[in-house]
Amino acid sequence: MANKSLIATLAAGIIPKMRTLTAVPSGTGTGGWYSILRESFGGAFQSGISIDNPKNILAFSAVFASITVIASDIAKLRFNIVEEDENGITTKVKNPEKIKVLRRPNAYQNRIKFIEQWVVSKLLYGNAYVLMMRDEQRKVIRMHVLDATKVTPLVTENGDVFYEIGSDHVNGVQKKLTVPASEIIHDTMVCLWHPLIGVSPIYACGVSATMGNKIQANSTNFFDNMSRPSGMLTAPGTIDPETANRLKVYWEENFNGGNIGRLAVMGDGLKYEAMTVPAADAQLIEQLRWTVEDVARCFKIPIYKIGGPIPGGNSIEQLNQMYYQDCLQSLIEQMEVSLDIGLDVPENRRVEMNLDDLLRMDQSAMIKMEAEGVKGGIKAPNESRKRMNLLPLEGGDTAYLQQQNFSLEALSKRDAKEDPFATGGGASSEDGGASSGGGVSINTDGDVAMHVPGMEHVADIMAKLDRTLRSPVVPIYDDTGKVIGSRRVSNLNGEGPAAIDEDHDEMNFIISEIESGFDDSENSISG
Repeated sequence: MANKSLIATLAAGIIPKMRTLTAVPSGTGTGGWYSILRESFGGAFQSGISIDNPKNILAFSAVFASITVIASDIAKLRFNIVEEDENGITTKVKNPEKIKVLRRPNAYQNRIKFIEQWVVSKLLYGNAYVLMMRDEQRKVIRMHVLDATKVTPLVTENGDVFYEIGSDHVNGVQKKLTVPASEIIHDTMVCLWHPLIGVSPIYACGVSATMGNKIQANSTNFFDNMSRPSGMLTAPGTIDPETANRLKVYWEENFNGGNIGRLAVMGDGLKYEAMTVPAADAQLIEQLRWTVEDVARCFKIPIYKIGGPIPGGNSIEQLNQMYYQDCLQSLIEQMEVSLDIGLDVPENRRVEMNLDDLLRMDQSAMIKMEAEGVKGGIKAPNESRKRMNLLPLEGGDTAYLQQQNFSLEALSKRDAKEDPFATGGGASSEDGGASSGGGVSINTDGDVAMHVPGMEHVADIMAKLDRTLRSPVVPIYDDTGKVIGSRRVSNLNGEGPAAIDEDHDEMNFIISEIESGFDDSENSISG
């Protein structure tokens, strides 16, 4: 029904007359990037230098691995519809209507194979064309990735864009159609010459892929020849053409291919000499490694992703992050934006691919990261539990911090006071008469004062004792100047220096004061 609806819409006159449509001049259509690779540079054909045909280029292992790894990694990401609120925070929309067509785009493909074909078409041809099938309400109910070699962009005299689609029975196109751009999602690689024509990475690495294929083909022939190079028979004298041809046929029939290794008997001074360069001398391994690196460079894929060495000094998480940023991010975001436009997603919503499946961390690293988020008050416990695929717990929907942590607003109020660090026992009138808590302060003399609610008397005596113990000891002289003892200089009462003899009578008085102070404090607290 969707296909009939589309054909009926086109027949209704949406498409202008064919004489007003002009094909975009490019290597697309039936050629794609094929026509570009027929000659690697001007005059290459006359010089006998040719590029492998497209199928052979795709058979080069580095090209095949690059395309399939990128396509499969993107294909494993799930589609989500997220909504952005007035604060710029995005949340996943539950059961959105437009997600249905993304979960099952058509009758013969699931989500993974649909995305995979989309990315493969884009990497191979530089363009991915997705035909959208609609119902009577113009709602997209099916999506088909078209064969890029059967699609040609067309432009009218007014600049309107249309697409000519060749017949494709799998995708429901029974005959050649010309459809408006509103019915096609066109996702391109970088457009070097025309905004409607993307250029495949193979355009840049086709020569390297051909070189790699030839290196492998030569190596195969070399090993088929029992790792022996080809050569020639030489004679000390002149050999007539008839004899030379007879020796050549005889040698190829009896000592070539599967007959290599048989014993050859030569007379008349005949001698065998190798002609081709051995593989070791030609540095085939280094040359083949370079072709693989060049292909990876054009696809922007890390070499370790297609079998190269893994760089040291990085964790798996860091390597995947670099792979995402350098290779996949642009492809993923272009697909998301294309779907936003094609499916007409509301402005405050958008299609987003879930990167958790791509950047999935090891279990210990994830637990550590989520624990730090909860501990720092960034996440609620249930948010982290959801990330770990665990059920929510009662009371776990609130972010927590330890009570000794103060808000910036509270610290600002404290700093605005005349003496921000004052910790007196009484409360000021500004505090509404509320009693302050205990603490320790240091005055300008370096004395330590303790503030304990209900024990102010003891704290005062302890301060006196502290000053006494830290007072200097000076000698005592008689009238003749002879030292007869020593004394400690103190400021017990804060009124002036006083001398304490070594019998420490006043020290004993202080201790008795402390004991009585504790008794008074206990009575006041219990009261």
